[in-house]
Amino acid sequence: MRRQADARGVPADIMMPRVLLVVASFLLVLVGLVMVFSASTVETISQGDSIFSYVGKQALFAVAGAIGAFIIAKFIPYHVWKGGLGFRLTWGVCALLLLAVPFVGTEILGAKRWILIGGFSLQPTEFAKIAIVLAAAKVLYDFRNEFTDTKQAIASSVVLVVLPVAFLYKTQSDMGSAAIILVGILTAMWLGEFPMKRLIPLVVVVGVVGVIGLAGYRSDRISVWLNPWDDGEGGYGTGYQMIRSFYAFAEGGIFGVGLGNSREKFLYLPEAETDFIFSIIGEELGLIGALFVIALFMVVLFAGLRIAHHAPDNFGCMMAGSLTVMLVAQAFLNMACATGLLPTTGKPLPFISSGGSSILASLFMVGLIMSVSVGSNTLTPHERRRNDLNVIRVDDQRPRARGASEDDKKNSRGGGLRSRAQRVRAAVPTRPSRGGRSANPARVSPSSRSERRSRDAVRAREERGRERTPRNGTKGREGVSERSRR
Repeated sequence: MRRQADARGVPADIMMPRVLLVVASFLLVLVGLVMVFSASTVETISQGDSIFSYVGKQALFAVAGAIGAFIIAKFIPYHVWKGGLGFRLTWGVCALLLLAVPFVGTEILGAKRWILIGGFSLQPTEFAKIAIVLAAAKVLYDFRNEFTDTKQAIASSVVLVVLPVAFLYKTQSDMGSAAIILVGILTAMWLGEFPMKRLIPLVVVVGVVGVIGLAGYRSDRISVWLNPWDDGEGGYGTGYQMIRSFYAFAEGGIFGVGLGNSREKFLYLPEAETDFIFSIIGEELGLIGALFVIALFMVVLFAGLRIAHHAPDNFGCMMAGSLTVMLVAQAFLNMACATGLLPTTGKPLPFISSGGSSILASLFMVGLIMSVSVGSNTLTPHERRRNDLNVIRVDDQRPRARGASEDDKKNSRGGGLRSRAQRVRAAVPTRPSRGGRSANPARVSPSSRSERRSRDAVRAREERGRERTPRNGTKGREGVSERSRR
């Protein structure tokens, strides 16, 4: 049977992706802690801080994210995100944080995307993208199951999905986050079996809007991306960061210069511990280390999609699949920017880049995906009834001893008085009970009891009939006893 979860453990097709996801995420976090410590030591020394300041904060956020992921996966069913109080509260908080960024946000490196809370900088975009993708999955699920009509679905999608993405793109000029969110939404639409005749025109419209959005300073960034040495300052302007990233990969080669022996982290490569930490990985661990990180993200992609495949319903499939694809898409976007395959977007590498918001959001997404896997381990009422069926095989052709009684010989033939209930009870071994009597573990149905009572009544009548049958020409016991007295 496919699912024997309640009494016989978790099936392999559900447990295997779950284990792969947890192990790959743990290894990525571990790699991140090691590389953050290696890439940030020189910068912390130059700032007069402890060399453990960056990695200490990263470890603290990693522990908090792991605890949050465990709580989400274990105690919060994924059905909560279909539109209950949990979904409304999460979406509302994320929307308020996005609205607060333009007014109380802090500008870092020319971008106003952070809010300072208690000495920590929070980036609401990392959490808003989760809420927006969950909202897209909810709208598609309600529309597909006819909980809402077309007009209500369009209104919900505009309010819950389109407006937050447009506001994010307009106020924060964060095209990288908008692109990642769109990838998650399109994945949810694909898994939700959105009609292709409507999905293809929508993708075309999104592509046209994206091309139009490349006007202005983004076009200059693209020209620098195509030739970072031609940035107007001889490679020391906007193309400097990309050039130093190329140097890091060139110095690393196949096997790397060794863990902790990076040269670019000596304040040559800006943001070495955050956006360009993959460059430090390529320099210190070489091509082998870079491929190892890529392989771990591929394992996350495989495990997440397998969890989505075994989801109990379509909402769970859209939820796990879209979050998985969005998480891995951000990772490959960061690595593509570090290697020069795409223009710089400023998005962190999930699980690895230094930053509390990034690692918290990444681990929370793992917890949400795991909650779908935990929900897949619950048996439906039909599966429980199927598993409760027990089949007992009864062999009528049993070998009998040579000195069998006459009643046994009669019962062995088809016309005997031995009922089906007797044959079943004889086939099942008995075990002694506490009172010393033998107890049969097989439960006798009411129909079997009625058959036994009718059989006992028939045998009793036959016994009485044999006693009253005339013997030697006499009538009953009285004639026999009187003849014997004579």
